[in-house]
Amino acid sequence: MDKQCTGHHLARAAADNAIQAAQRGLAESMTYCGGILVREGLVMFADTRTNAGVDNISTFRKLHVFKDPKKRVMAIASAGNLSISQSVVSTLTEGYDNPETGEHETLMNAPTLFQAARRVGHVVRTIHSAEGNALEASDVTFDVSFLFGGQIMGERMRLFMIYSAGNFIECTVDTPYLQIGEHKYGKPVLDRAINYEMDIYDALKVGLISIDSTLRSNLSVGLPIDLMVLRPDTCDPELIYRIEPGEPLFHRYARALVGRPARGPYRHTPAALRQPALKAEFLQPLPGPKQPVYPPTITRPPFEA
Repeated sequence: MDKQCTGHHLARAAADNAIQAAQRGLAESMTYCGGILVREGLVMFADTRTNAGVDNISTFRKLHVFKDPKKRVMAIASAGNLSISQSVVSTLTEGYDNPETGEHETLMNAPTLFQAARRVGHVVRTIHSAEGNALEASDVTFDVSFLFGGQIMGERMRLFMIYSAGNFIECTVDTPYLQIGEHKYGKPVLDRAINYEMDIYDALKVGLISIDSTLRSNLSVGLPIDLMVLRPDTCDPELIYRIEPGEPLFHRYARALVGRPARGPYRHTPAALRQPALKAEFLQPLPGPKQPVYPPTITRPPFEA
């Protein structure tokens, strides 16, 4: 009888622990986001998977684009605690009152991109002050990070990574990319193939190979994948697209190039990316009128049969 009771309590405790772990998993859902800044422009990408265990997987957009045509365009990608990241994006969209200046501050009225990045950090710290203790009492870690990039007309294009403390770093020519979330599987691809002088769509292709490497190695990252391509001094994204599950060209292309380095030196990969035949059959700038940006949806696929 004692053994049966003990076994029942152990089973109940195990079930309770599993439920709590699943709840923390949703709160601390990971993702993979990247930003690549080359001379020809900015590429940003993010997956959409959120999970609280193997039987509770959802899809949420994590790459958001804000623009004022011909004046400014900004994109923000998030990783970590979904409730916190959504609160940050919503606050930046609606704005907040700054008691020191008396102004209602949003991303769209920041005077510079650096000041816009500071506003992102300020909102992160404000939410931590308001909710940090309650989250800690529920055994939920305040874990969130952002990639924030774009351009205000008259300035240079910039890309920042913002940490959970609200501080941030900026992408440089020496290391022209930043990552957040489950980045360890895709980082070697970017390390070996990305350089500041490369073609912007070659940079996008390398980014997709980096995504595919992560998809194959980490179940917390999954399709759909949201993409943005922005060229300098346009303040209008050239490409905003979502790669849905089942698009065969993405998998065939990415995995063919991932397999090639395994059979030879990785330094040959950038040359392979520049082959006209591969470039012709993969992502190209979308012609015609631009589609709505928030929420970003483009119905015409960039893949050609």
